[in-house]
Amino acid sequence: MNLESERIYLRKLEELDAPIMLANTTDEEIRYMTGTKHNFTLEQIQAHIYNINNDPSRYDFAICLKDDDQMIGELSISDIDEENKKAGFRITMNSIKLTGKGYGTEALKIVLRFVFEELNLNRLELEVFSHNLRGIRAYEKAGFVKEGVLRESLYYGGTYSDEIIMAIIKKDYKKM
Repeated sequence: MNLESERIYLRKLEELDAPIMLANTTDEEIRYMTGTKHNFTLEQIQAHIYNINNDPSRYDFAICLKDDDQMIGELSISDIDEENKKAGFRITMNSIKLTGKGYGTEALKIVLRFVFEELNLNRLELEVFSHNLRGIRAYEKAGFVKEGVLRESLYYGGTYSDEIIMAIIKKDYKKM
């Protein structure tokens, strides 16, 4: 299956992506949106990439621009449960400057096609924090539905945020 759209393509994460991913973890707004509290080293990220690329229960991709091959984000289809035909999902852009340009929406469309048509799963689910309004809108636009709320599950910067559970199922994807 071709994992690309008009402006972007998805490719397997590589160890060479580790410095870009490390820089992403230092962006304070990205850290807040994703609830990231831990600081990482380059070696930890390299080990993470090695481990995920050898884990058959997941697919991890770099999001890249077609015009210059720049990696602008990354995403994961994780915890693939073949028996129940479901998986988890997360996506992040490398900086806030890259949000609001439709790249995440394009990546979501590629992923949904891959999950429902290639992997033949029935459900894709995610968690998003209530303060990430841009992310919530993007997920809703892609067809995800709010299914539940874990109230005040993140304490970050002196305030609590809810964790919103969202999912899209195959029959809803087919309607779009």
